[in-house]
Amino acid sequence: MELSKYPLKTYKDTPSDAELVSHQLMLRAGLIKKLASGLFTWMPLGLKVLRNIEDIVRAEMNQSGAFEILMPAIQPSDLWKETGRWDEYGNLLLKIYDRHERLFCFGPTHEEVITDIVRKEITSYKQLPVNFYQIQTKFRDEIRPRFGVMRAREFQMKDAYSFHFDQSSLDNEYDKMANTYNNIFNRLGLNFRKVRAGSGEIGGSMSHEYHVLADSGEDEIGYCDEENYAANVEMIDSKSAPNGGLLSFTRGIEVGHIFQLGDKYSKNMGLSVLDHEGQNISPLMGCYGIGISRIVAASIEQNHDEKGIIWPEHIAPFDYIIIALNNKNYDITSKAKEIYEAIKSSGREVMIDDRDERAGVKFAEADLIGIPNQIIVSKRGLDQGTIEHVNRSSGVKEDIAINKLVEKISG
Repeated sequence: MELSKYPLKTYKDTPSDAELVSHQLMLRAGLIKKLASGLFTWMPLGLKVLRNIEDIVRAEMNQSGAFEILMPAIQPSDLWKETGRWDEYGNLLLKIYDRHERLFCFGPTHEEVITDIVRKEITSYKQLPVNFYQIQTKFRDEIRPRFGVMRAREFQMKDAYSFHFDQSSLDNEYDKMANTYNNIFNRLGLNFRKVRAGSGEIGGSMSHEYHVLADSGEDEIGYCDEENYAANVEMIDSKSAPNGGLLSFTRGIEVGHIFQLGDKYSKNMGLSVLDHEGQNISPLMGCYGIGISRIVAASIEQNHDEKGIIWPEHIAPFDYIIIALNNKNYDITSKAKEIYEAIKSSGREVMIDDRDERAGVKFAEADLIGIPNQIIVSKRGLDQGTIEHVNRSSGVKEDIAINKLVEKISG
């Protein structure tokens, strides 16, 4: 992608209403634009990051054996009243009337909808277990939206729901989802902990959260890596881990949550299947959520410096940015375009800064938007048959022979 043709506008100044670093950098780097309180437009650069995260989540969920569906974002109030959550959620629900004065809400979660689907489609224990997931736009009418996409009213989420004949099957799926989440967050390049937690508004008997470790996190957690133990401070009643290990305390940003819901929704909504003796039973249910748009902000909170964003490689909008110094020099611009085409042909995502701008502007914006690898084409380098490669994360600079560059990238 040629930067001269790319719809990207960056800003030097920090927005006065942006408190968190992630909010500041997402606005300055042109990833998002604010429309109204808690509502943001994802611009092309930010949307590429969001889609990269979605792709990783989708790949791992498919690998786990879950089935992707897409449920309506708008939900009838009648379903929520069956479970009693219409009144429990109260003003967090964005309520909508259609032209016939029927009452709906813009869904913040989809337990009722998926349970309604399953009670109409599944009748026998032989059809269980089953796990459905979606990647969907959600809406919570937060009292005080803040911190950009970290706590927005409209957000992107992956939510999955599993149904089971017995507790053993639910336990197996819960463990499988925990392993799937470990794979997802490792691939996303995040430093995280799986944390024992309460179930909150969703309900259920067992719950774990996944926290990205960051000083700006809203939650305090205690953890002991030697015992592979971590818990929200509200769940801790000792200064030691269960086997006596010393707890460390830090702050975290919740980006995922898994629950064992039991038969709460099945019973409230009249979902039953026939067991092997022909008797009606209420299936047990699991629920597994990941805040996809929140991960973008959490990743920036964990990966930035005074110059800007430092994207982990697997979610970066581009793998490489080529910076041509002195666009008036034909040899430099032609060689930069040649390298650009070669990298693109290798299958890597690459951007070329072909604008007629000063070198300082190009370097500053490349650092701000955080692309992991910078390829600098200069007269000095061309005279020596080399380009300069800069790793955005480590800051390490390396001169690479031009004729070896694509081979090195492909390898």
